[in-house]
Amino acid sequence: MQHTMRHTLLVLLLAAMSCVPSMAQNRIDTIRADAPELAAYGSHTIGVRTLTFVNPNQIDVLAIDPGLPEPDPLPRYDRPITVEIWYPAEKDANGSHILKTTMRDGKREIEFIGKAVRDAAPEGNAMYPLVIVSHGFPGNRFLLSPLAENIASKGYVVVSIDHTDSTYATYQNRMSFTSTLVNRPLDQLFVLNQIAKLSTDSKSFLYGIVDANNTAIVGYSMGAYGATISAGAGITQKGAASVPFSLLDIWMSGSASRKAMLDQRIKTIVTFGVPLMNGLFDADSITTIGIPMLLIGGSVDDVAGYEQSIRPLWKAATSVDRALLTFENANHNAGAPMPPPQEDNRFDEKLNMNLANHYIDAVWDNVRMNNVSEHFVTAWLNKYLKSDPAMDAYLDLIPASNDGVWAVNKDGTFKPEHSYWKGFPNRTAKGLRFETLKAGE
Repeated sequence: MQHTMRHTLLVLLLAAMSCVPSMAQNRIDTIRADAPELAAYGSHTIGVRTLTFVNPNQIDVLAIDPGLPEPDPLPRYDRPITVEIWYPAEKDANGSHILKTTMRDGKREIEFIGKAVRDAAPEGNAMYPLVIVSHGFPGNRFLLSPLAENIASKGYVVVSIDHTDSTYATYQNRMSFTSTLVNRPLDQLFVLNQIAKLSTDSKSFLYGIVDANNTAIVGYSMGAYGATISAGAGITQKGAASVPFSLLDIWMSGSASRKAMLDQRIKTIVTFGVPLMNGLFDADSITTIGIPMLLIGGSVDDVAGYEQSIRPLWKAATSVDRALLTFENANHNAGAPMPPPQEDNRFDEKLNMNLANHYIDAVWDNVRMNNVSEHFVTAWLNKYLKSDPAMDAYLDLIPASNDGVWAVNKDGTFKPEHSYWKGFPNRTAKGLRFETLKAGE
């Protein structure tokens, strides 16, 4: 009798346990069944490491009170810059796949999981192009981690920056935004120089594997602002005057300092939700962009402004070839942010928001947007950093995805009328636009 009761209790316990959902994981490596072709992970095992640099003698923007007379001299400090580096690793690498960061509130630590192996030995038989990733305001170096890890698997060294004063943990006050305006392009160029040095340092794990002369910058929101300047754009005189104490004069269009900061190692940029910032740029200051650019945005972006910023910038950059990928009915989070960590799905009294809203879009699923971005960014970088002619077919598309015609013969070959977006499975190229303009147009 006792044996029967124990058996019955055991069955009931197991049944109850089977009804409890397993602990969810914050994954950054999900590829949906409907993902376009180039979103798939590449053939390289991925390693990941954290480094901290120090940029000496920088202007300490947060130490300046704009309500007081200009200090003479301006306060300076040694600016810390933490980066996360994803890179091709040895095939048999094994170890932890856990990444740790802080929540949107800048306080509580969270974990998430990808394919990268912490501190794996690098794959040292090739030189890989460099991709620098720059987050939004506020953000941190993991905000675009699905894209960063994915791109590394395809033979790139990807370095994502924590921009001091504008991360979740270091944001302080309204001068944090002024610091962002001043420091985004400075941080991007500084990190490029640091990685270039490590690539020639025999003691570094990056020795001999990074081709810093072949670099792209990927920026989201204020990271896209920085990338646009790093690509050659200048700040208008009116825009520079909007920031106290001539802090933005270094980036003024046509100035000697602006010209001196141009870096020929940067071959292309990718921007998500790029802001024109109400007069910081104009059409003339955009025409000085000197490298191809892929712009990505949501058609109802009410932060950067799709019709006020993203699309006008695409049109104004007439000196270069450029493309614009639009997520129809998406807002400012189009294509870039990682899926919200489960811990962030809560209301924060201090920030007066559900923290998950920092990541999500009202219409589009994050993973779906990430997969589409991974596809197009892969094609773009392979074209401009690896000179792969096969990528043209993924970028030469009819503008509106919904207009594509799927027409396939029984043997799998395409009929003459087939115009569906290359790489997208049937019935999946929906709600998107991809438009291109050549230099001079």
